[in-house]
Amino acid sequence: MSDLVAAAMRLAPQFAARAAAHDVDGSFPAEDFADLRAAGLLGIMVPTALGGRGAGFGEYTAVAYELGRGSGATVLIFNMHAAVTGALSFLDEQLASALGVSDDALAARDRLLRAAAEGAWYAVAMSERGVGSRLSQLSTVYEPVAAGFRIRGAKSFVSGAGHADGYLVAARRVDDASVVSQFLVPAGTRGLAVQRTWDSLGMRATRSDDLHLDVTVPRDALLGGVEGLALAVARMMPQWMVASYAAVYVGVAQAAVDAAAADLTRRSLDRLPAVRARLGRADAEVAAARLVVAEAARRVDVAPGEAETNRWVWRAKLPAGTTAREVAASMVEAAGASASRRGHPLERLFRDARCGSLQPATSDVCADWLGVAAMGGDSDHDASAPRW
Repeated sequence: MSDLVAAAMRLAPQFAARAAAHDVDGSFPAEDFADLRAAGLLGIMVPTALGGRGAGFGEYTAVAYELGRGSGATVLIFNMHAAVTGALSFLDEQLASALGVSDDALAARDRLLRAAAEGAWYAVAMSERGVGSRLSQLSTVYEPVAAGFRIRGAKSFVSGAGHADGYLVAARRVDDASVVSQFLVPAGTRGLAVQRTWDSLGMRATRSDDLHLDVTVPRDALLGGVEGLALAVARMMPQWMVASYAAVYVGVAQAAVDAAAADLTRRSLDRLPAVRARLGRADAEVAAARLVVAEAARRVDVAPGEAETNRWVWRAKLPAGTTAREVAASMVEAAGASASRRGHPLERLFRDARCGSLQPATSDVCADWLGVAAMGGDSDHDASAPRW
């Protein structure tokens, strides 16, 4: 076991103890993020040369799974930060050269990563009402100006909005919708405003409020220093928009099994064969989903961007979302009506787990992507609607 996974295992019970109150209030888990910062986990994906922990994708998913057993909402926010820092860290010199990334852009990337290793964290502002996270359909636009770039638009589902040190903003060029770029916009930038809209079924403590932008940022805010990289990177490294969520929801599913086992044992319902059978099936289903995530993560570490690796990335998200939903529902049924009351751990875990198959990429989108691949098609392009 790595020291990072051990740290996650130590933090998970603390997160779990706070989760209910944050769920009720829909409040941002500031104490959890203080713990993540103190443990050095905000720099988990940052290369050691830049002061971080230099974790691979496999180690990250192991950490996310353990933290997800404590609080899925906290770890979903953390996952967005890891997605930003992880994607930046994967941009090595060889890939940078292939993409035409300049030395100045690499220096800007290094500044962002060093800041993360020192405790800064970043949110993702990609989704929009009506189009979700499909990059090619965004209404947020940008245009070059003398001072750099002007960005205008509105984002939804911005986890940690109002609390992050910066926002990864996706936007299309105002005069060419096919050019989609990403910018790191610092918190406090003039023209950046959070609108408190978040009141959800589950994952309430993510504070995924709306973000409105009419901002001007300098040229070095353009990630990669080259316009139009966003779609290429999404297709090349889908793990950060697909499979990184998977580990979180498998952790939530395991938390539901653990909570049910404790509740049923306390009430002596563990004597009933039907109850034990539900727990047994749930245990097997969670273990299977965890193995699929682990295999996808292993492939990302050894063969990133390869077609079969990316196929496993999509495979990971599908069972993670459906397993979390089905296992949590079964655990509530095993525990009975008392588990449906507000304040019961299984009630909250059920609502959080239900979000797994709804969160992009949704289970239906994952299944369709895999179906096209199974029939020998191009899963990123052979669809009635754009994947990205």
